[in-house]
Amino acid sequence: MTASALASSIPDPSTFRSGRHFAAWLGLVPKQNSSGGKTRLERISKQGNKYLRQLLILGAASVLRYLRREGSQPSPWIAGLLRQRPPKVVAVALANKMARIAWSVMTPQSRSDVRLWRINGPGCAI
Repeated sequence: MTASALASSIPDPSTFRSGRHFAAWLGLVPKQNSSGGKTRLERISKQGNKYLRQLLILGAASVLRYLRREGSQPSPWIAGLLRQRPPKVVAVALANKMARIAWSVMTPQSRSDVRLWRINGPGCAI
């Protein structure tokens, strides 16, 4: 469902320079408030397509719920975040990462880089 919504809402993913810009377009990045050389990250910006953002966050929350219910071992990245942050914040971070992966899959020139997104291990995606 999320894949079809992404495919129908984004006719040309190469208009975004990177997955980071795509995630920012969806509103999955924190607002930044800097003053006097000190950077503060606030809540997510909630800009962009609300429906796509909700689908990605819901999917990420489902992954976390599955890991907790099944007693599966989460990736080191998720485990580290869960030690430091509340589960809903981790779900938004995972949704951000999923959006970047989706951009990478949809962009023709980065098709060969998709194999770099591994499920487990260093630099894991999920």
